[in-house]
Amino acid sequence: MSHMSFAHPYFGAFFSMFLAFFIFLGIMVAARLISRSLSAKDGEKLKLTIYECGFPATKQSNRISTHFYLFALLFILFDVEIIFMFPWAINFKALGVFGFVEMILFIAVLVIGFAYAWNKGALEWHNIK
Repeated sequence: MSHMSFAHPYFGAFFSMFLAFFIFLGIMVAARLISRSLSAKDGEKLKLTIYECGFPATKQSNRISTHFYLFALLFILFDVEIIFMFPWAINFKALGVFGFVEMILFIAVLVIGFAYAWNKGALEWHNIK
């Protein structure tokens, strides 16, 4: 049976790190509890009232289409994948045939994803009405 040795050179650093983390956590919890117990709770209604002018806030339905989100997501996805082609283009000769085949497979996956998105109608622009 072997026992745990405290003679490791980084033991003190790890112990100090964990000790500092738990002290920080304790201070944060204590500060939150103290601030909640000392705060005035009777001013909540006044905080929620309208200041000087304006109409009371009403909940409105979300009129932004999810199509914008999907379009932006596809743009970012294909944009980031195109960025991966720059290092390949710089080291084209050094990578040889293996690098060429890998890039052909990468481009094939891009084309399949683009065709799938096109087929599902993700790239068609719709009017919001």
